[in-house]
Amino acid sequence: MPEQEKKTADPQFASTLAQAIDLLACFRSGERTLGNKQISLRTGLSPSTVARLTHTLVQLGYLRRAQQGRRYLLGPTLLTLSYPLLASLQLRQMARPLMLRLAQEINGAVSLVIRDRCNMVYVETARANETLQAHPDIGAALPMMSTAAGKAWLCRASAEERTAVLNQIRVTQPDYYKGHEHSLAETYRQFERYGYCSNNGQWLPHSFGFAVPFAKPVDANIFILNCGVPVTDGGFAERNREIPKRLLVLVNSVQNTLGL
Repeated sequence: MPEQEKKTADPQFASTLAQAIDLLACFRSGERTLGNKQISLRTGLSPSTVARLTHTLVQLGYLRRAQQGRRYLLGPTLLTLSYPLLASLQLRQMARPLMLRLAQEINGAVSLVIRDRCNMVYVETARANETLQAHPDIGAALPMMSTAAGKAWLCRASAEERTAVLNQIRVTQPDYYKGHEHSLAETYRQFERYGYCSNNGQWLPHSFGFAVPFAKPVDANIFILNCGVPVTDGGFAERNREIPKRLLVLVNSVQNTLGL
């Protein structure tokens, strides 16, 4: 979203800091480098502002200069910055052995997911093997309305939170919102009746997804346990009969350990 659309009357809002964070957030998975022009187009910031911010972020270690001209890579300081958050999520360590066991039983990936603004993000993942086409990794983002994990978050969130996130998606991603708005009612009905959400290849055509939210927030986050399995291992109806039951058992087991 262009920065000029985010202006706020809040006198405590640090616009320069927000611009720098928006700049870092415009890097996408699979992109090694970005140039100032691309950054300017994605953030809506002027070229001169981008030049000042990239210079500062390089000095601080959040960006690195690429060898090919005026292009930039994300810097290792970002890892140092995010590690305390991951380390503080004790739920990750507690759930991982159970997640790995289920991943091996279903020949898929089992992941722990939380919301980041209008997306979902992996904070832990366990895979049956490294050859799976669906290969989630920590820090990777998922869209909200077209994935099982995103749907599960929408079903568990308060009405106020859900409305705020959906409104933000509607404003910033209008085509995406229109393409998936029609499926929301069915998503809510499925969750109310069965306690989980599913994805029949709507996001990744080679993968089925199933997700269950925790009953209560942990450390102020709504956590989601998500399963992804390859479509080649069986039809959706077959996997839909099998996997959600196991996922619900796993979530209940972790919740009981946490005392939720």
